[in-house]
Amino acid sequence: MSIKSILLIVLLSSLVLFAAAYAVLAWIGRRQRQDVHDGFYGEAGGKRVGWRGHWNRILQQSYVWMVRVPLLSAYIRRIRKRLAIHAYDEFRLRHETAQVTLAVLGLLSLSACILLLLNPSVSFLLLVLLTAVILNSLLVDMYANRLEKRLLVQMVDLFSEVRHRYQQHEMIDEALYEAAETAGYEAAIHTRRIYEALNAKEPSVELEKYYESAPNRFLKAFAGISYMIMEFGDKVKEQGSIYLKGLGGLTKEIHLEILRRDKLDYLLKGLNVIALAPVFFAKPIERWARGSFPAMDAFYTSKLGYLTKIVIYAVIILSFVLLQRLQQDNETAYRTGDRKKSWEQFLSSFPIVRAIAAFVAPRPASPAYAKIVRLLRESSTHLRYEWFYVRRIAFFCLTFAVTMTMILFLHQSAKKQILYAPVQGTTFFGQLSSEQRTEGQRISDRDREIMEEVGMSSTATYDDVASRWSVKQEHNGIGSKDTMVADVNRILAKIKAYHAEYVKWWELLASLLAAWAGYQFPLWLLYFQRKIRYMDMRHEVYQFQTVISMLREMERISVEEILEWMNRFAIIFKTPIQRCVLHYDHGAEMALTELREEVRLTEFQRLVDKLLLCVEKIPIAQAFDDLDNEMAFYFEQRKQEYEKIIDTKAALGKMLGFAPMYALVFMYLVIPLIAMSFMQMNVYYEEIRKI
Repeated sequence: MSIKSILLIVLLSSLVLFAAAYAVLAWIGRRQRQDVHDGFYGEAGGKRVGWRGHWNRILQQSYVWMVRVPLLSAYIRRIRKRLAIHAYDEFRLRHETAQVTLAVLGLLSLSACILLLLNPSVSFLLLVLLTAVILNSLLVDMYANRLEKRLLVQMVDLFSEVRHRYQQHEMIDEALYEAAETAGYEAAIHTRRIYEALNAKEPSVELEKYYESAPNRFLKAFAGISYMIMEFGDKVKEQGSIYLKGLGGLTKEIHLEILRRDKLDYLLKGLNVIALAPVFFAKPIERWARGSFPAMDAFYTSKLGYLTKIVIYAVIILSFVLLQRLQQDNETAYRTGDRKKSWEQFLSSFPIVRAIAAFVAPRPASPAYAKIVRLLRESSTHLRYEWFYVRRIAFFCLTFAVTMTMILFLHQSAKKQILYAPVQGTTFFGQLSSEQRTEGQRISDRDREIMEEVGMSSTATYDDVASRWSVKQEHNGIGSKDTMVADVNRILAKIKAYHAEYVKWWELLASLLAAWAGYQFPLWLLYFQRKIRYMDMRHEVYQFQTVISMLREMERISVEEILEWMNRFAIIFKTPIQRCVLHYDHGAEMALTELREEVRLTEFQRLVDKLLLCVEKIPIAQAFDDLDNEMAFYFEQRKQEYEKIIDTKAALGKMLGFAPMYALVFMYLVIPLIAMSFMQMNVYYEEIRKI
């Protein structure tokens, strides 16, 4: 049985299994949305529950089996860690993890079978593996983002129910308990966790644990203001209850976030598939071009053809990754906590690596050193200064090695093409007959034999090649003098081209330039992260303002207590605020001044300036009397910024989504076809001149 038949059987089997799995998963999704009404369906409902229970047992057994497989266990634990932020119980967490794992692996297997069926070669397997890695990341992120969006929608209903229950009982814990009974599944889980933390012996400690695992900033703020009101009590002002006002502000923020995500999803819908589609069409286009235009064989098997393939695949991967970055809404990227030992830390344990990094990195107390340290701090990376330069050196070496390997491979493939490629005729349109292919291969074999007889010497003369060509022709038949001249010149051209395939100085320079770009890439990435992080910093400042707007109404509240509450909510500013709280007893003004100088964000500096006024000069309520107006202004400002960001992302997404298709059509088909047409016209022109 041939490999194509085997791959076809695997493909059909995968399609059937995937269709069955998709149907079952869709049916289960519909059943999960009707859990509230299942008790009213009688035997019919019990029958459906039985099917669902059977599928749940399959997922639980699959989870137990997959965690025992060495490589698969690491993968499934990674997905479990990604889903664990939604506070599922162990049974539900295993269910969701196994479901996502099976769906992702099924899609990856299907895609790999299709790609290998289109091009069953070992070299293409590397591209298949790379595509599988990218698809895996995309599918997991899509599932996680769908859960986050579903949680946001449920939180709107949850806050509305909490507001109603609080107005009814005027007790926060009772309102949370009753609201959790009617909330959606994910929102109910978090509400119960907040309820348990508020009623624990040490609520502040339990809330700190919850802050570290909360999936978004809205739940953190909801838990914090609920605890704040339980500790200090609620107050009714002209605008109404402080707690209800805080819930209204959170609801408004969630509505803005949902609208932003919906619009961005609508504008970028389907672009991932469009960007990845050229991977499946590259080989069919190449086969069609080779079958319709025999002269295109010279391009696709040449060094330029291989380089074009590499560029196209690089464009596909880069566009796909950037599109994925545009669609990400990761609010947990700046979590604190224990991290695994990074590969930069592992490499820095070697003395020679530390010595090279110390030699390359700017010296301490220099302006360049201060600039890099500030950039690391403002981009919220976990890397230390030494580890960052270890990463840059590793990227330099890796990029140089990959580029040089690619150059050597291209030279080697070009030499192989010179020796073994069939000699092409003058046919441009249509397909070559079997006789023409056989004749071209025979001529190529004869040329190679003559080249080997002259020792592949670059000093071989016309007479050396002509004498051996004559011997071959006497053995196979007498050829004409014109044929001999053309064949000898072709062989000499092959020998010259063979010896021209070596690493040139400009190729080495290109490798060094690529390595320099690889060295600068981590630095460019930090600049990009700092720019993206700017919006998250402003979100956190707005959250601080929400907390202060409630704390300012409390009696006997102090600046130190406000800083402690800010520290509880902080993620990006956690380190400088913690340092300020520790130094506060040794000098309040000095600690706040250092906090202001450490963070360059204008909104945060303005907030610290008001806290400085509150230390000894004016009351807290008076210093923040215009806070409501500022919050309203910042909210409208963020709405406009969201619109600009969405428009920018939509335009960039369309460009990235269609760039691989344009690259495939023009670089792989249109431009080479035009070039081959001109070259063939020159051949025809030379033939006409000889008549």
